[in-house]
Amino acid sequence: MVAKSDPNSRLIAENRRARFDYHIESDLEAGIVLYGSEVKSLRQGGANIAESYASVEGGELWLINGYIAPYLQAKTFGHEERRRRKLLVSRKELGRLWSAVGREGMTIVPMKMYFNDRGIVKLKLGIAKGKKLADKRETSAKRDWDRQKARLLKQNSRD
Repeated sequence: MVAKSDPNSRLIAENRRARFDYHIESDLEAGIVLYGSEVKSLRQGGANIAESYASVEGGELWLINGYIAPYLQAKTFGHEERRRRKLLVSRKELGRLWSAVGREGMTIVPMKMYFNDRGIVKLKLGIAKGKKLADKRETSAKRDWDRQKARLLKQNSRD
């Protein structure tokens, strides 16, 4: 029997260019500290994490340049759209992230923002290394070949 999907868990924003621009080595889930007006805005679907990144500063993990649209009903107690937001991870994961960024030259890239099954906003982070231009071309060529191959197989199956 197929399990019903939880109405609380749903995708808010996705960084689709992350897999194209970076080699994703590993990923982890982080909580995020938000104001009430930000959560209301996210429920309406107003967010963008395409140009954002995460950084370890002062022993804490921060989401920088993430956009959450203003919530119109919160006039006096609203929020800044592109403020720095604190991310919640365990101390062990924070140490691993800090060493990956400092020693290995990796980048922490936000990949998805979503509501989990309990209705709490979570952020999926990827520990990544930047791709060179040739790697991006290779990825694009592989994607094109896969599409063409699928088209040919579909066409041959009809004949």
